[in-house]
Amino acid sequence: MLNALQVSRRGCDELLPEADWLAKLARSEATGVPLRIKLGLDPTAPDIHVGHTVVLNKMRQLQDLGHQVIFLIGDFTSMIGDPSGRNTTRPPLTREQIEANAQTYYRQASLVLDPDKTEIRYNSEWSDPLGARGMIQLAARYTVARMMERNDFAERFKAGTPISVHEFLYPLMQGYDSVALKSDLELGGTDQKFNLLVGRALQSEYGQEPQCILTMPLLEGLDGVEKMSKSKGNYIAVTEPANDMFAKLLSISDTLMWRYYALLSFRSEAEIAKIKAEVEAGRNPKEAKVMLAKEITTRFHSAAAADAAEADFANRARGGIPDEIPEVSLSGAPLGIGALLKQANLAPSGSEAMRLVEGGGVRIDGTVVSDKGLKVERGTYVVQVGKRKFARVTLG
Repeated sequence: MLNALQVSRRGCDELLPEADWLAKLARSEATGVPLRIKLGLDPTAPDIHVGHTVVLNKMRQLQDLGHQVIFLIGDFTSMIGDPSGRNTTRPPLTREQIEANAQTYYRQASLVLDPDKTEIRYNSEWSDPLGARGMIQLAARYTVARMMERNDFAERFKAGTPISVHEFLYPLMQGYDSVALKSDLELGGTDQKFNLLVGRALQSEYGQEPQCILTMPLLEGLDGVEKMSKSKGNYIAVTEPANDMFAKLLSISDTLMWRYYALLSFRSEAEIAKIKAEVEAGRNPKEAKVMLAKEITTRFHSAAAADAAEADFANRARGGIPDEIPEVSLSGAPLGIGALLKQANLAPSGSEAMRLVEGGGVRIDGTVVSDKGLKVERGTYVVQVGKRKFARVTLG
């Protein structure tokens, strides 16, 4: 039981209420009945990125302890749109968009979870049959005052920013998922805390033992500033080619590397601490970054693919990226290669930038740029000019 608690705590932001979780673990150990552990993801994009795997990793750890994990695809809640952490109304997705995205979600999640031991559900199973009458009855179980305790709603109300009535339905429906699944523990990012607590409240309203909640930190993207997000272009998709995944992981800063180790690596905490101590004692941090990049690339591809990606990166980058390079944020995507080089202070002028491109002296993520008309899309890139000029450019 103590080992299960230690596994639960590792890397988490909050485990609430911990005493209740201990009691659930003790009961499960005594009876042999596994606990029901729920994670819901709305298919708002076709791909899962490594930021999503922070909570999936925790699910896998609990799954390996023998508990029943439930991967819930929010095909119904996606039509509402999760307002968590937003200061504007999130546009709902169409049924066609949701179905297209949902097709890939479980396959990608299975790269982390054990598919043979995972229960997959769609919340339309119980949400669609509710109907108008059931929705009204559900809404009667939660007050507007409690809904307005949520930070993003309170801030938008104070600022006079519109809040649509349908947005109140999102936390209610996510909470009702916990009732339908009789969950013992629900996982989510720190931005989901309010929604997870609604689940506890609704379970009590329906006469169930309330679930515990476990929140995991949100993983910063490649820029080291914003939460990893496809819309911000700072993400690593779990389906990316091995070479691209490896190169992107090597592009993160030495400081951000330890955050990735803590939230993505399956190495023990003691082993990570040992690697960090070695770096602080003088070991090249790039070696530690390569170890991390190979571990993650192996997880989603294979050890052979990770080795090949390492070799490819070394060949393309001609020795790799310096440990410390300037961080530059630019706007105006898509941006022409000449303007990008000039604004990133990698070329004194647009004409000089074009000359550098013509001469084959410009690389983006290790690949030589040969097209003077190249338009660079939103994202984070390591841009190299010549042998010594580098910058990590985030283009928004």
